[in-house]
Amino acid sequence: MKVRARFAAALLAAVALLAAGCGGSGGGGDKLTLVAYSTPREAYEQLIPAFQKTDAGKGISFSQSYGASGDQSRAIQNGLAADVVTLALEPDMTKLADAGLVDRDWNADEHKGMITNSVVVLVVRKGNPKNIRTWDDLVKPGVEVIEPNPFTSGGAKWNIMAAYGAQLKAGRTHEQAVAWLEQLFRNVPVQDKSAREALQTFIGGKGDVLLAYENEAITAQQKEQAVDYVVPDDTILIENPIAVVSKSKNATASKAFVDFLRSTEAQTVYAQKGYRPVNAEVAATADFPKPSGLFTIDDLGGWSQVNKKFFDKEAGIVADIERKVGVSVGS
Repeated sequence: MKVRARFAAALLAAVALLAAGCGGSGGGGDKLTLVAYSTPREAYEQLIPAFQKTDAGKGISFSQSYGASGDQSRAIQNGLAADVVTLALEPDMTKLADAGLVDRDWNADEHKGMITNSVVVLVVRKGNPKNIRTWDDLVKPGVEVIEPNPFTSGGAKWNIMAAYGAQLKAGRTHEQAVAWLEQLFRNVPVQDKSAREALQTFIGGKGDVLLAYENEAITAQQKEQAVDYVVPDDTILIENPIAVVSKSKNATASKAFVDFLRSTEAQTVYAQKGYRPVNAEVAATADFPKPSGLFTIDDLGGWSQVNKKFFDKEAGIVADIERKVGVSVGS
């Protein structure tokens, strides 16, 4: 009986030890909640396990939430638990800072709070059957353009400002550029909530061209979807922010995770997934096209001015365009 009792005790101990090890993220360790915009899921499928293999990440588990950037920002404001938040654009993070949910100096580091970059591209069917090469090809009669809803999707806002800025680069006036945007939206048959949903709509067969992040086009190609993409000469530099939530109960682990994401190892993973690195060492060796007319949101007045001028739901330029084409901008 004593032998059987000792064997049973040893077996229970071994099972407990095995269970702790198989957690991969550790019994008793910190659990971090990552809340992100819709597109970087594939990157984090690789980045989180890589972090868990580091000394700083040992024993840390994760829960993850992905969705339209504006929706994710509002959800956190409405009580969604989060430790680390990464969004599509600065204004969605600024709202969290204004609400006291992210430190006001979240963008005071050498990367200005950013974790990845990208550019807006034109995603087309394999072989580019409609021969779409330039922005002006998007407003031709009969061309269907897939674009997310700019009042939920951060990616949609980047797309619109890329298109608008490209018109200014082409020598058009502000009024002419706005008229061009209205032409564009008259060619948009559906506006999904997020950049990822818009990609799925396009992959599903709707539309001739998709306005998207460069990294989304690369993700689709890596999944062997039948798409090509065009990087316009005039396009905008997309900058994606990240921050630790100020009320995080796991602030030390959260900061360690963000620090890891800016490391050479992590930024190399981002580059492999189609994101332009913010780490200078990795960026120097990453093989991405260099658009001759690349511009930034600051060239258009910065997000504070742009958001009010273009995306205010009452008086914004895009809200006015949406109403003209029969799309509700919500309350």
